[in-house]
Amino acid sequence: LIAGANANAWQNTQDLARLNGHAVAKTLEHVIEANAGNKFIAYNNIPPDILKVKTKSNSKGVLMMNPGDLDEASWIVHTIPGFPKALTGYVFPPAEIQKGHLFICLTIKESEIDAIAMALRIATPLIYHNDIPEDPARPNLKKLVNGESRLTPPLTVTRQISTAAAPGLKVTIYSKGEKSKYAHL
Repeated sequence: LIAGANANAWQNTQDLARLNGHAVAKTLEHVIEANAGNKFIAYNNIPPDILKVKTKSNSKGVLMMNPGDLDEASWIVHTIPGFPKALTGYVFPPAEIQKGHLFICLTIKESEIDAIAMALRIATPLIYHNDIPEDPARPNLKKLVNGESRLTPPLTVTRQISTAAAPGLKVTIYSKGEKSKYAHL
């Protein structure tokens, strides 16, 4: 998926093991820096510094919002166990350096957070950091962080969101719970 004005001008990234201005570290700067103004939810089935956790989901990601801008947010979906460590500086897990990984970042409007939260409720991710403030406009986010994932069957959901830049790239989110109607496949 390539979108944006400079989509064809990509360059190879710097060494991901070090904080040196590469795209991953830049994208996560509001997650890794100890700053009370940073607001985000981080989830990972293998959270940093927590051993032998049982989860119902393999989901990994970060949902960030900018409290200074009323309609600016980002959603990162990735495959890296134990990453990122919240508010402690950039540390890429050494055991993951030699493995292939995927890292997708969508710049979205804050108004899309609740649709993403609805999809995440189905997947029941393990949230290991949350400081996004409650808001009546985000009821699914509140239910997600409170662990309220009970929904009626078929326990699958499809939601559509758009990226922030005009005209906005349409993104369809497919989410499945551990007991969906497709569990027998």
